[in-house]
Amino acid sequence: MVLDELGTPIVLAPMAGGPSTPELAAAVSDAGGLGFIAAGYLSAADLGDRIERTRALTSAPFGVNLFYPSAPSPTETFGAYVTDLAREFPVGEPRYDSDDWDAKLDLLTAAPVPVVSCTFGCPSAPEITRLHAAGSEVWVTVTSVAEAKYAVEAGADALIAQGSEAGGHRGTFADRPADDLTDPLGLLALVQLLTAAVHTPIVATGGITTGAGLAAALSAGAAAAQIGTAFLRCPEAGTAPLLRDAITLDTPTMLTRAFTGRRARGLRNLFMLEHPDAPAAYPEIHYATGPLRAAARTEGNADAVNLWAGQAHSLAPELPAGELVRQLSESAKDALKRALSIRIQGC
Repeated sequence: MVLDELGTPIVLAPMAGGPSTPELAAAVSDAGGLGFIAAGYLSAADLGDRIERTRALTSAPFGVNLFYPSAPSPTETFGAYVTDLAREFPVGEPRYDSDDWDAKLDLLTAAPVPVVSCTFGCPSAPEITRLHAAGSEVWVTVTSVAEAKYAVEAGADALIAQGSEAGGHRGTFADRPADDLTDPLGLLALVQLLTAAVHTPIVATGGITTGAGLAAALSAGAAAAQIGTAFLRCPEAGTAPLLRDAITLDTPTMLTRAFTGRRARGLRNLFMLEHPDAPAAYPEIHYATGPLRAAARTEGNADAVNLWAGQAHSLAPELPAGELVRQLSESAKDALKRALSIRIQGC
């Protein structure tokens, strides 16, 4: 497996919408981790360009993350919400698309990369078989034991265990509002449950911003950690200035549907607080709020734009990505040594 070949058990989280760049992916891979390109919101042609740019920057392995398409949402689900927003903000057409799934799958089977990961669902067994035949491993983001068992049955090579601490969208297969009443599993609880339920390698993600966090995930049974927020301030990242500055503040995070119609964790702001009952309708609401988010970024208005970040965001350093990988690796080693030096009564 690719995980066995890495110099350090660090995987770059694919952060769609700007932060992920070929330069960031290449820098992480060159430092011994596994860089990722976020394919979400890109056309297949744009994805192909980014893959080629990454290949030109590094000879090390890297991966591509795809959004698994959900079903269209009925207009009555989101119509009233979009109408209300339009009274105060510029809004766009609340349209549906598959995020160019079929074309991206064609691209990745014709010009394969070492790892293809999926978020928002699990590819079918025939789709996974097709990617395997092209020479790619398939990793699937899961948030529960039930999702993990489904992905393993479909043929997934690794599971990305996303704890509730993670910034950005929740990777749940089915985005049901009724599930909002149940606390989502935190990372350590999820990793423990998954290691007891399946034998597939686990990549832990959510709230890991330091070497100590990486060490904790590995100690709980993960084979590696997928880290995103910690890389947002790296010079190679395409992070918007508004977010790059905002994550340095000790602002609480919260889960919201207000910006995209799918639950996501970001820095708490006025727009989230004023729209606590936003409906579940992704990607329709994502497209509807595109103009208002673009306007907020232009105006520097942090209260009307999604600022996706994990719960430990204020610990994100401003370092080159390669240096950050090395720093995380060394501090994880130190944390593990400290843990081993602690005497447990009776041992």
